[in-house]
Amino acid sequence: MKEKALSVSCTYSEAGPLVVDLIRESFHFFLKKELGANVQKALLGFASGVMVAASVWSLLIPSMDLSASMGRLAFVPACGGLLAGMAFLLLMDRVIPHLHMGAEKAEGPSCSLKKSTMLVLAVTLHNIPEGMAVGVVFAGMLAENAHITTAAAFALAIGIAIQNFPEGAIISLPLKAENDMSRGKAFLGGMLSGVVEPIAAFLTILLSDLLTPVLPWFLSFAAGAMLYVVVEELIPEASEGEHSNIGTIGFAVGFALMMVLDVALG
Repeated sequence: MKEKALSVSCTYSEAGPLVVDLIRESFHFFLKKELGANVQKALLGFASGVMVAASVWSLLIPSMDLSASMGRLAFVPACGGLLAGMAFLLLMDRVIPHLHMGAEKAEGPSCSLKKSTMLVLAVTLHNIPEGMAVGVVFAGMLAENAHITTAAAFALAIGIAIQNFPEGAIISLPLKAENDMSRGKAFLGGMLSGVVEPIAAFLTILLSDLLTPVLPWFLSFAAGAMLYVVVEELIPEASEGEHSNIGTIGFAVGFALMMVLDVALG
């Protein structure tokens, strides 16, 4: 039975995000103009809200629930894993050359990579924690843990898939506009940036037996990695330029949607 569940989970972790990426990039393929500043802010806020809510309801709260036997120290795995996840993304941020949208200067070690390549690497770096989050929740489900149900695992996966759509528009269209790329190359760049997500999820699920004893730590680790992306990248980009509340509204909608998904389906 567990082998069948593992097969289903691995199939979804690989095929699900890839199908979402294909649909997402196909949709953006036919868009001719870059999205307006307010639309981008709304989408960035929405993606931020989904990721923060997913970090809290799908990762940090289950992490503390799983550590309930530690009594007053139940916060230790959640807090320790959170900080470790943020430190991991900080390290990746320092060692992988990448370029954020609208920035002129690349981050990470100096290199001779093209601007378009570093833009793709920035989004690829962003997608690693999302894949880890889906993978670790499915790993908890496979361990038949009472705190992580099948519905809760799929609720997280659906939430991450939903926020991938606006995220794809924000990478694919600027790739085409700022770097004079053809639609085909922008499509390929967007797809490649998303491939890391199912790979990270698949590898995490394969290690489910090893992760089970330290599942609370890995749940909070994934949460920390996602929160780092939100605070370091998404929120600053949603706040660039002229002041607007549209990003805040997008955040509220994304947070509420992910909260409803997790509570209603979980």
